[in-house]
Amino acid sequence: MTDIEPNKQGMKNNYFRYVLGCCISVIFIQCRGQHPNAVPVNTRPVVVNSYSAYSAAAAADSNQLMVNLVNYISPLITDWKYATDSNFTHTVLYTNPAAFARLPAARALQQVQAALTKKGLSLKFYDAYRPYAVTQQMWAVVPDDRYAANPAKGSGHNRGAAFDVSIVELSTGRELPMPTPFDDFTEKAHHDYMQLPANVLANRQLLKTVMEKYGFTALSTEWWHYSLPNAAARFPLLNLSFDDLRKTK
Repeated sequence: MTDIEPNKQGMKNNYFRYVLGCCISVIFIQCRGQHPNAVPVNTRPVVVNSYSAYSAAAAADSNQLMVNLVNYISPLITDWKYATDSNFTHTVLYTNPAAFARLPAARALQQVQAALTKKGLSLKFYDAYRPYAVTQQMWAVVPDDRYAANPAKGSGHNRGAAFDVSIVELSTGRELPMPTPFDDFTEKAHHDYMQLPANVLANRQLLKTVMEKYGFTALSTEWWHYSLPNAAARFPLLNLSFDDLRKTK
């Protein structure tokens, strides 16, 4: 008996250590998932990377269609800051861009342009649709959701439902004076910043009024940024190239 009892006790000790080890492993895995810098699995967005998947969705629902604004807005005036290194990242973020938008957004922008044209004015686009990968690049430079979209949620730009715009005179192409240059990440770019000349306040309000009249929502921290409401529920994130979208008829 003296040889058997210690073996039984050893087996019990080994079993206890095994169970304890399993519990510690489970706790470690769970805690590791809650690391402050980790993105929880259930918040990682679904991103459409396949043109065929996008095309099938657009065929089933025309509101999902991405259209070129050149067919809806005339003249289409653009200044693609992210196609140059003259932007806050100091790198070229995309090449050969075009102004793509979901069909409902394009129709609303068409109305905005018509209203401005009656005043001798026009929209000017700094950015429209941008691929999801660009949002990831931007967040790496400015991880501040007041000014850049968190990739965990994605951007309205990735959904074809957000636009960075200003107003220009049709006759001269001259931009109306606005509070700041594009992508100025200071309080002066906020809609509630009021320490500005009267004409600048009026121009900012004109843009906001006409965009909101036709269904867009302003971003409080950027005078130039407007989006369709509830875009996250209406449109999936896209990571398609401009050349891919040019295939759409």
